[in-house]
Amino acid sequence: MSSDTTVRALMESSHELTGSMLSEALPYIQRFAGKIVVVKYGGNALAGSSDVDAASTFARDIALMHAVGIKPVVVHGGGPQISALMERLGKKPEFRNGLRVTDQETIEIASMVLLGTVNPQLVSAINVHGARAVGVSGQDAGLLQVTQRDPGLGFVGDIHHVDPTVLLSAINDNAVPVVATIGCDASGQAYNVNADTAAAAIAVALGAEKLIYLTDIEGLRADKDDSSSLVRKATASQISAMLETGSIDGGMIPKMESCVSALQQTVHDCHILDGRIAHVLLIELFTIAGVGTMVSRDTELPSQVKARN
Repeated sequence: MSSDTTVRALMESSHELTGSMLSEALPYIQRFAGKIVVVKYGGNALAGSSDVDAASTFARDIALMHAVGIKPVVVHGGGPQISALMERLGKKPEFRNGLRVTDQETIEIASMVLLGTVNPQLVSAINVHGARAVGVSGQDAGLLQVTQRDPGLGFVGDIHHVDPTVLLSAINDNAVPVVATIGCDASGQAYNVNADTAAAAIAVALGAEKLIYLTDIEGLRADKDDSSSLVRKATASQISAMLETGSIDGGMIPKMESCVSALQQTVHDCHILDGRIAHVLLIELFTIAGVGTMVSRDTELPSQVKARN
């Protein structure tokens, strides 16, 4: 076979594959059009220069979701950036049981980073790709109303109420809300809020179709020490059982607890995806195979947890 014939064959194969993937996406686009999808985007994705392309890819995927009629809401953290600025200012980050000890100076630094750096970066990245993103603080219009979790932790808040009015206004105006997770109490004091629990609370308040967490691992593992034991599908009750037996640990605990809580209320599906995979949102939403872990309500899946072999 000549080189020209080989190139032509490869091009035809590539075009056929692209066409097949686009055709496969159609029923999913039709199904999710008009639905709200809440995506939690971790601060790790913006933590270094090597992640600039990943952030741009994420923003492009959000813009594409919006373009085909889905209503995405982005909720972000910023832990690495907060710690980096604290260290530059000579203040050592302190954690207890995975929670940042947050005195007044720390909450001011957190607000500066989340509202002044991370949020505008994400908004700008999404806007570059043609969607109209708007930055929102959890303090805006009483979005995230909190109470203090533990005086020993300082200004770390637990959400007791979500007022989604400001988000619904943005969505109805055909915009993509990008939420920084700083909440406030009745006195107006700012609090640091866990972005995983904030994303779930927002998804519940909006009656979202899906809640998606982007992480730095492939998804939930049936055996936390076995990278080949990816759980592809599970129900909320199965996840609860795994939490009770200690099969889930570390940073995955608040994500999975939040998933279960959201599914027991208004959210239809929860997904744990590897944010390091290019276009992982599109693969999960618009292909038959999907990728990562999907957790659904108890009535929507067979009784057996399915793990990747």
